[in-house]
Amino acid sequence: MGKSTNNNRDWTQMYAIYGMEQWQTLIFLLCQAMLFSVLSVLYLLYFDLVCNFFERIFSGAGGGTARFAAGITGSVTALSALCLFFAAANFFYSSVPLHFDMAQRIVSAVHDWSSVKLALDLGCCGRGILLNAVATQLKKEGSSGRVVGLDRTKRTTLSTLRAAKMEGVGEYVTCREGDARRLPFPDNYFDVVVSGVFVHTVGREYGARTAEAAAERMRAVAELVRVMKPGGVAVVWDLLHVPEYVLRLQELKMEDVRVSERVTAFMVSSHIVSFRKPSQHVHGPAEVRLDWRLC
Repeated sequence: MGKSTNNNRDWTQMYAIYGMEQWQTLIFLLCQAMLFSVLSVLYLLYFDLVCNFFERIFSGAGGGTARFAAGITGSVTALSALCLFFAAANFFYSSVPLHFDMAQRIVSAVHDWSSVKLALDLGCCGRGILLNAVATQLKKEGSSGRVVGLDRTKRTTLSTLRAAKMEGVGEYVTCREGDARRLPFPDNYFDVVVSGVFVHTVGREYGARTAEAAAERMRAVAELVRVMKPGGVAVVWDLLHVPEYVLRLQELKMEDVRVSERVTAFMVSSHIVSFRKPSQHVHGPAEVRLDWRLC
């Protein structure tokens, strides 16, 4: 793997450029945390009244039982508030700072950007943090290459292009609408394919843990491989389903398959998996290695 980069950014500027996806989730978590916090304070202020309430519920059980039940309920309420605040903080951090850091790690996993003519960001989630990281790397190398961001909706692609211009890499970026299960590109087209927390969303209309959804994700992985040039490299960061992708890549005879250690993102497990498309057909299963240097 290449050397990791360590770019210091003004996070106020970062949030101004990229905004925050699913901000409704953050507001919901914060509102729930504040509600449980208020309930915890009320439990402390009116503990005797709460005990009397539990005495009426557990009539004949004694005051000790009522106080114990009230204490347990108050403790659970306070812990719930702490957990919700932690979840909100993790969600806020994962949306931009962690996403930016992982984008740098994904970019550093590609050895040679100077020879890259065409790259694909599959999903280009948000306003294109990973897409712009790739474009910035191409610009640093003085490359004439371009990176194509593929997303489902035109509204998202317009936001992505605006962010690329704000980052000063607009001339390196192209956006396309399309479905990851039926990529609108010919075979053997891209030198590099990257993706950040996107593939797990493919097929979610069938439910996250259904066989139909898994089949759709595998179709997206196969399409990703199809559009790669022989000898091309792909680096995918995703949540939850990376072991499925590794098995599919083994079936497709991909080479140099590497999986990073676990990184918590959006309160769930995530990994980076990188691999290379063989220059010619290879027989036998691919070797999978754990590359701790990625994280």
